[in-house]
Amino acid sequence: MIVIPESTLPRPFAEIGRRLPQWPHSLALATALNLATSRGLLALDELAMLEGRLVRIRVRDAGTSASIVLRGGRFRAGDSAQEAALTLTAPATAYLQMLARQEDPDTLFFHRRLSIEGDTELGLLVKNLLDRIELPRWLRLPAAD
Repeated sequence: MIVIPESTLPRPFAEIGRRLPQWPHSLALATALNLATSRGLLALDELAMLEGRLVRIRVRDAGTSASIVLRGGRFRAGDSAQEAALTLTAPATAYLQMLARQEDPDTLFFHRRLSIEGDTELGLLVKNLLDRIELPRWLRLPAAD
């Protein structure tokens, strides 16, 4: 298993990231979530609480964010100017560690590497979903040599 070290991107990345349009990140995240839903990695019935509510994922050290909203059973890119019902903020490596199942959201939260702002109940739902997602074998990180 590849070990993802706890680190942050150099400051210039965040300066550049803040100047870039954020909608491509939102579109990419919405597309990935729709694919995950269609492949059965996410169950729409568990996501009902997200319907019509804007969720923002901020990558602190990259200066970027992605905003998504669930409408009619499909994720869509959200308006970055709109206030989010829930905002998750963490460095890029924390998100990678979650995806690789190297760290769970609770550990990252209690070590103050992941912050959750907004609707508490919605935050718990999203945090628990992140913890339960099982990536298909072809998406998992390869083992270290």
